[in-house]
Amino acid sequence: MRQNHGMADQWKTTTLQEVRAGDRVRYRGSEFVVARVDVPFLGRAEMGCLIEDTPERWHAYPGPLGGEIDVLER
Repeated sequence: MRQNHGMADQWKTTTLQEVRAGDRVRYRGSEFVVARVDVPFLGRAEMGCLIEDTPERWHAYPGPLGGEIDVLER
C-alpha cells in the first residue's frame, strides 16, 4: 500500500521523451510505473514506447516523443 504521509500527489505534465524507468505516469487512461522506455520504437526516431512490466501484467504504451504525459513528481 502506498503512503503519502498527508501530502497530495503532485503530477506534472511533460513529454514522453522526458520519462525515465521508475517514473510513475498517467497515460491513456492508465496509471503505472515505467519499467523500460524503448526509443526509437519500431524504427521510428520520433516514437517511443513505455513498458509496464509487473507480476500482474505486461503492457506497452507507444506514442510520439513530443506527446504529453503526466508524471508523479518525486
